[in-house]
Amino acid sequence: MKNLKIIQHKVTSPIVNMGPIKLRQPLPIEGVENVDPFLLLHHYGPYAISEFNNPFDLGPHPHRGFEPITLLFKGEQLHRDSLGNEMIVKAGGVQWTTAGHGIIHAEAPTKEFVKKGGELEGIQLWLNLPAKDKMITPNYQHLEEEQIPTIFSDDKKVKLNIIAGKQSDKTGLIQTQTVVNVFTVNADENGQMEIEIPENHNSLIYLLEGEVLVNNSAFLIKGENQMITFNKDGNFIEFKAKQKSTLLILSGEPINEKIKQYGPFVMNTQTEILEAMRDYQQGKMGYLY
Repeated sequence: MKNLKIIQHKVTSPIVNMGPIKLRQPLPIEGVENVDPFLLLHHYGPYAISEFNNPFDLGPHPHRGFEPITLLFKGEQLHRDSLGNEMIVKAGGVQWTTAGHGIIHAEAPTKEFVKKGGELEGIQLWLNLPAKDKMITPNYQHLEEEQIPTIFSDDKKVKLNIIAGKQSDKTGLIQTQTVVNVFTVNADENGQMEIEIPENHNSLIYLLEGEVLVNNSAFLIKGENQMITFNKDGNFIEFKAKQKSTLLILSGEPINEKIKQYGPFVMNTQTEILEAMRDYQQGKMGYLY
């Protein structure tokens, strides 16, 4: 039996400062600490990148205990990490890092992209790991746009990109540690689609660009309400684009564990945070220059 999920929260996507970087942060936000297992959602750009303006240059920094994920919508970035990976992620591509017991990585627009100039826009997502997996071996996965399975609405006005999880008869190629769905959507005006989401999943839909009507009851409009979260009740959501729109849809089984977070580390206890800081300082997460 099909039942629409009930909308839980409608929130804005305020601009915050991260050092020299200005970006949108709908999660966490007042009233919504997380959408377990998703801890953080940063929407950066679009920035007009040039040799005179390059704010999104993130030098080497550590992570432990979760999965930092980058979904790139415009431009190109170079990923480097302490595992020895060095990959160029282009628009439509994905970099999925499992930090596990510790990894150091850096990301920035490529020198070639900075030289020629262009727009850079992406999503950085933090996906929690359960306590039993927080100290697993780090890993890095990379997908180019053409590797990502897609499905289309009947009228071909909506394209759903399946990065992780399942939809219809297709499965994303990312190997996940927990049960999650990560979809991006490109919709033309009047394009509409139903998305199947398991009843036991926490879920959200975030608008990067455009305007959409969700579940026939709530609008997402850039600069106003940009994110909707849903109750764990029904088994699908639906939307209709009022204009050309870009969306991110996330769902996952909640981990339901207490977390302690400090900067780039997400653990379960304060002791584990202190251990992470010590291990990083002692070089146990590797090196990256």
